[in-house]
Amino acid sequence: MIPVAPQAEPARFDDDVRKKGLAYLQREGLALDQPLPKGKEITPYWQACLDDLYTSYQGVCAYLAVYFERGTGAASVDHFIAKSRLAGLSYEWSNYRLACLAMNRNKNNFEDVLDPFTLASDWFYLDLLLGKIFPNPVLSSADQEKVNHTINRLGLNDPMHQKMRIRHYEEYKSGEFTADHFRKKSPFVWREARRQGLLS
Repeated sequence: MIPVAPQAEPARFDDDVRKKGLAYLQREGLALDQPLPKGKEITPYWQACLDDLYTSYQGVCAYLAVYFERGTGAASVDHFIAKSRLAGLSYEWSNYRLACLAMNRNKNNFEDVLDPFTLASDWFYLDLLLGKIFPNPVLSSADQEKVNHTINRLGLNDPMHQKMRIRHYEEYKSGEFTADHFRKKSPFVWREARRQGLLS
């Protein structure tokens, strides 16, 4: 996981998502500053901005930090502050994170995941031989605990993810693609390889 720079709201977002969403919440009598009633499902106007979200964040999952193809149908809007916890943020661009479906499902409405928008650099380290993520050892014990909660909640060290990171680095080392392509495809692994002085 690496810091993600928030991108500007698309020009049509207000008309396509926010205005429709807020009007809907008002019609339903749902307070913006309150959680949604338990079990309440709301109209997903945010789906109208999914293409813009994908393009704005260059197809990179905010949590797994790998590129994924839009055509696979794996792109989703993660509400960083869950819809169930604060209704008024359901239709706000600033609350959206581009996430692959696996990460969105794992995060769900839990609150113990670090926000990539406010994440400091170098909190997550990577063992390139194992593909395993761990906290930067110089962090305080409290911050290391936050990193470990995020790793565990999102399943970032799932064996499949570890194998994927190893493969991405091996593909770069074997010359299958350039360092620039490596950066776009697997920015976290690329960043760690650079930090460890392993980029040629």
